[in-house]
Amino acid sequence: MRTNEIPQPTEAELEILTVLWEQGTATVREVNDKLNERRTDGSKEIGYTTTLKLLQIMFAEKGLVTRNADARTHIYSAAMEQTDVQRNMLQRLVDTAFQGSAMQMVMQALGDHDASTEELQEIKALIEKVEKLRSL
Repeated sequence: MRTNEIPQPTEAELEILTVLWEQGTATVREVNDKLNERRTDGSKEIGYTTTLKLLQIMFAEKGLVTRNADARTHIYSAAMEQTDVQRNMLQRLVDTAFQGSAMQMVMQALGDHDASTEELQEIKALIEKVEKLRSL
């Protein structure tokens, strides 16, 4: 699947995908329980039927998850890698919010985020790696 063919998940769908990326596979109940465990900010609990409906849409309409229906309880897993979804979402963000400028996006992120020394070292190493690849 090419990057531009990856469906854009909603915020709620992305939360579900995150659970599936961490767990590998999960039932609706397991996904729902994990989602509610993460609600530490006092927000309203997510109902089981809401999670079920989202997973059904993600399976049947968007192809974001796969479903194993061999057993009585359906088992869901993410249909694509986390990095592929992240890459697609990031590209759309750069294209729409930053008029295609990755530099503007990085400058905004670094300006608004207090990056640790370790994070800055990783960013520098990544820049050096990209520069080496481009010089080949």
